[in-house]
Amino acid sequence: MSFNNNKQHGLDPALIPRHVAIIMDGNGRWAKKRALNRIRGHEKGLEAVRAIVRVCRELKILVLTLYAFSTENWQRPAAEIAGLMRLLKKFLVQERAELVESNIRLSVIGQPDRLPDNVQKALRQTMDATAQNDGSILNLALSYGGRTEIVEMVRSVAGKVAHGKIRTQDINEALVESHLYTKGIPELDLLIRTSGEMRISNFLLWQLAYAEIFVTPTLWPDFSADEFIDILKQFQLRDRRFGKVLP
Repeated sequence: MSFNNNKQHGLDPALIPRHVAIIMDGNGRWAKKRALNRIRGHEKGLEAVRAIVRVCRELKILVLTLYAFSTENWQRPAAEIAGLMRLLKKFLVQERAELVESNIRLSVIGQPDRLPDNVQKALRQTMDATAQNDGSILNLALSYGGRTEIVEMVRSVAGKVAHGKIRTQDINEALVESHLYTKGIPELDLLIRTSGEMRISNFLLWQLAYAEIFVTPTLWPDFSADEFIDILKQFQLRDRRFGKVLP
């Protein structure tokens, strides 16, 4: 399937979001419905990841942020965490060549230092291999928590105030953003959550301020390129006022 021509799919190239984030929810429920192990659901979910990464590349979406593993996910059973880490390492190794070829740069937000050493190594290798790519960004949220991000930002800013590097009156939105994990990344335009859950689950709390939110009942392993395109069409019909009154 080719997405090189946005207009062919009813999309206005001028209204393509620059930054899309996805809460990939429903892998476990997908597996349970089929009487399968939860890891099988995560394995199937990787197929959806590949499909959406390719669509974003073709549509020239600059940044795709995927909520891959939250700080709360560390509370899951040890066997499931181990399985998720194996899948993550496998993905990082197997997708490296395609990311390089597709001119996609891999980046990470969160606390990747909490990941197992072998996963950290694979992550560094793939990030290094794609570091010079300038077409688009695949941004993985790993051991990520929105509240933790804000706490770390506050600590960093407070430390600089204490050492006289900045003044309290210099603290503004731009300075805050420069101390977040997402510094240097375009503002979030669109958040998609699969599986029908009506919550944001501690994800990108600051960045969601004026993002458009779409929730689909589709479980993540069943989420397709076609549904993604349909959501983009709906996004382009939204009246984004950013708090203003438009004429």
